[in-house]
Amino acid sequence: MDFLTIMQTYFRGERLEAALFIAPVGLLLVAVAIGAWRSESGSFMWGAILTAVLFGLLLAGTGIGITARTAGQLAGLEAGFSTDVVAMLHAELPRMHTVMLNFSRTQPAFGVIALVGLGLRFGLRSEWAMSAGSVLVTVGGIVLMIDGFAERRAHPYVAALEALAVEHGVAVGENE
Repeated sequence: MDFLTIMQTYFRGERLEAALFIAPVGLLLVAVAIGAWRSESGSFMWGAILTAVLFGLLLAGTGIGITARTAGQLAGLEAGFSTDVVAMLHAELPRMHTVMLNFSRTQPAFGVIALVGLGLRFGLRSEWAMSAGSVLVTVGGIVLMIDGFAERRAHPYVAALEALAVEHGVAVGENE
């Protein structure tokens, strides 16, 4: 597969995941909060609302932001590839190395969020802990799945960037 096809595949997946999964899951979490507000009461309601709204807005904003920027980002990279491959590599390779490094940070963080959720859900005997813990387990699992898809999709793209860098004599280390 040629470099442009690999790059386009990566960004197509990025856009689809953001538009069809990340943003809708965020909106669904906001809907969960609205449902809790309309059907529950007391601390159970507040545990669900606060946790679901916080992470729902975070995911919806992330999904919308990624969706909005991806087409322009891809167009810029395609233009850079056709006009100045070396300059494009000097910008994109370090960015993607940072993206890959971030997976090693966000995945354990959301694993901890899921574990904290389990601890709250089953370890404390309060209604807010039961509802907030359930939301945290859900969010932790969903983000781990999102990052798992994204990391898997990023590996071939990074490998293609690194091969192109070697071909053009650009350093491929993570600290270019």
